[in-house]
Amino acid sequence: MEQQDSKIESLDKSGKEIFPPPPQKNRRKSKLFLVGVAALAVLVVVVFYYFICVAPYESTDDAFIDGYVTLVSPRVPGQITQLLVKDNQEVKAGDVLVEIDPRDYEAKAAQARADLAAAQSQLNESQAQVKVSEAKVTQSQAAVTAAEAENQRASDDLKRYENVESRAISKSALDLAQAQARSANANLVAAYSQTNAAESDVELSDAGVETAKAAVQQAEAKLQQAELNLSYTKIIAPLDARVTARSVQLGNYVQPGQALMALVPRDVWVVANFKETQLTHMKPGQPVELTIDAYPKRTFKGKVDSLQAGTGARFSLLPPENAVGNYIKVVQRIPVKIIFDEELPTNLDIAPGMSVVPEVKVK
Repeated sequence: MEQQDSKIESLDKSGKEIFPPPPQKNRRKSKLFLVGVAALAVLVVVVFYYFICVAPYESTDDAFIDGYVTLVSPRVPGQITQLLVKDNQEVKAGDVLVEIDPRDYEAKAAQARADLAAAQSQLNESQAQVKVSEAKVTQSQAAVTAAEAENQRASDDLKRYENVESRAISKSALDLAQAQARSANANLVAAYSQTNAAESDVELSDAGVETAKAAVQQAEAKLQQAELNLSYTKIIAPLDARVTARSVQLGNYVQPGQALMALVPRDVWVVANFKETQLTHMKPGQPVELTIDAYPKRTFKGKVDSLQAGTGARFSLLPPENAVGNYIKVVQRIPVKIIFDEELPTNLDIAPGMSVVPEVKVK
């Protein structure tokens, strides 16, 4: 009867049996177990994320776009008469940027051409003089031949007269033969002298030709320099680039070596200053993801090109002197050159000096 009453008490109004609640201790253990499982899951996710997304990468915010900057300077002095570019204008290789007043250089080029013509005329005259001298040598050699023949005839006549008995010829005839022999010999010596003089004239004329040739070469060099100086009055762009830092104005008088403007090409790269402790596994060829601060929503692909052979501080204007008593170790940074693997969009203004955040996959 008591068992029946207790069973009735455990039924609710609808007739369903009411079970007593579980003990408080079991509920607490269940909660702790669930919290432990959740914590372990979070730890696994964190570890997984670290080894997959953090550990294989090295990153730094000390990185900037870099590129070659070509300074444009005149090679001749003068006044600017034409300024054909504006600030930040795109130019092609061969475009005329600035023109210097060419009138002085045109006059010098004309004078150089006249000097060259005069030198060429002098050369022609010297070459003609050589031909005249050579003709004189030929003439002198012919005179020598005639003088030798005359001298031989006179010598033979004298020998014949001398071999004849004195009664056969008169004294006057013998004296005449002797005089003719002496005269013929003197004429022969004179002919030899004229030939030597003519040959010397040829050598002198040849020397004059060489001098005239040297004068022509000198005049040609002066003309070439004058034409170069004239061409330098037009300052042209040496490469495809954009005009930057233009300081020249129309009418300025410029000097050689004076910076007029800078040309910045689109061929740029990234210089990232990594801590030396980040370079343990870094080497050329590793892939890099680049984020430029000016375009945070875009990611660019690149790769490590090279690591500088020395820290940035070592190549500064005043390198640090570490051999001192108050030395404090500071983590050094080494510049790493990173190049883009893709052609940069032309509609984006990516210029040297812009900040970049690179992420290098080193593992």
